[in-house]
Amino acid sequence: MTTIPQSALDLLASHGVAPAPIPTLRPRRLRSTPAMRALVSQHRIDPAKLILPVFVREDISEPQAISAMPGVYQHTLDSLRREAVACAEAGVGSIDLFGVPAVRDEVGSQAWASEGILNQGIAAVREEVGDAVVVCADTCLDEFTSHGHCGLLDERGGVDNDATLPLYQAMAVSQAEAGAHMVSPSGMMDGQVAAIRQALDASGHADVAILAYSAKYASAYFGPFREAVGSTLKGDRRTYQQDPANRREGLYEALLDAAEGADMVMVKPAGPYLDVLSDVAAASDIPVAAYQVSGEFAMVEAAAANGWIDRERVILESVLGIFRAGADTVLTYWAREIAQMLR
Repeated sequence: MTTIPQSALDLLASHGVAPAPIPTLRPRRLRSTPAMRALVSQHRIDPAKLILPVFVREDISEPQAISAMPGVYQHTLDSLRREAVACAEAGVGSIDLFGVPAVRDEVGSQAWASEGILNQGIAAVREEVGDAVVVCADTCLDEFTSHGHCGLLDERGGVDNDATLPLYQAMAVSQAEAGAHMVSPSGMMDGQVAAIRQALDASGHADVAILAYSAKYASAYFGPFREAVGSTLKGDRRTYQQDPANRREGLYEALLDAAEGADMVMVKPAGPYLDVLSDVAAASDIPVAAYQVSGEFAMVEAAAANGWIDRERVILESVLGIFRAGADTVLTYWAREIAQMLR
């Protein structure tokens, strides 16, 4: 046993304090070596449980770097194909595609156009990797509308929930026809899951899954994403995305989506909303996803670039924390890098 400094013993004696007894319970035994720690690890990151968000942009000839998200790019169709192959080879479970069109209009008509950039991207990835990676598509109008909102605007400039639902249906059907295994409604319109499920089933795409953005908060952490999709948004989305102050509402929204036919539900952002994620995971009978969003990614990259943190350890710890809170799958911009780290 290490010798205890006499000065410490003397100080304790002067106050009538006996030295601490030898402990009989020793949890440290199970932390003694890397092999022992691995043997009793309660949670692990599995690359097959990761989803990589990817941006495909129209009218570019080479990938474009996103300044607020170091290492993330707007892809061409060719570079998207290469990214999909790299993900399959690394063992990443899924790719979630976002489209960046050259032309936008008030209704977002390129969202369901068969030759629109997102549907071209879906077809390209599916052709390249087949079923080796789950091909998921973002099912929302915000990247395609000239005003940047997630749905049609009414005469007062508000988002018209009910008029937007048929457009989500058209978008989901077009994505299924392009080859998506899974569609992902992210607009937070009431009734969106039921509407999309009905449209997919009626159009012969009953096997296409729905990953619902169920508890999506009106978060400041989405900032860098605006650059990634070239957002034209003015104002905010607080009338349809959730208030960050509300915890129980996240669970309520997730249970509604499950009842409407969602195959998976999602909490977004992940890190700042681990309490909501834990609530949803505890109550959900279907898989739960969480999205580690652009702001979470950018902050880690910025701190690492300044030498303030151990980048790789923080990346892994941040994602492990999301799984520990109850996620079955995690969307993260580090998905492929994490898969390669774990190799």
